[in-house]
Amino acid sequence: MTWLKTSIGVYYESQTDSAGHPMTRPHLMTMYRSTTMSNVRAVLDLLDRAREGLVQACHSDTCAQRYCESHLAALRAATAVIAARSAPSSRSRPRSVWEVLPLVAPELSEWAAFYADSGRRRGAIERGALGVSCREADDLVRQSECFLEVVRGLLHLPGVEPLGNELVAISVR
Repeated sequence: MTWLKTSIGVYYESQTDSAGHPMTRPHLMTMYRSTTMSNVRAVLDLLDRAREGLVQACHSDTCAQRYCESHLAALRAATAVIAARSAPSSRSRPRSVWEVLPLVAPELSEWAAFYADSGRRRGAIERGALGVSCREADDLVRQSECFLEVVRGLLHLPGVEPLGNELVAISVR
């Protein structure tokens, strides 16, 4: 049995299944005093919710809904990085996740700029001031899936199954 430690203090027990394939199982133990059990659980929950949001986006009824749900999934993944890498601050001014992300994970600066822009667009779409094509919505699903995998890798967590055939065509009316 091999123990693998992630950057958020979660240990994974490396085992094999009945067919001899490697598999991992999380053990919520922390190594750093700054990482609490509730913090680890919050990070893992955010990543699970991001994945669920992407699956939900794949089955959306409209292009606008797909775009918005994909952006929210990326927002949850970014929030997981911030929760894993920073301590709560006494700062009084609320800040955007996309503004904070480059400060705690400079390697994600380009992603933060991309999603800050798509967040402004999401706001306009939700207000009905702007439309979005199905192609743009599908592209954001794929980009958000890629971002989620980058985040999981950054936190040294195992990858998840690709969405593959989850993306369902939206009927054009």
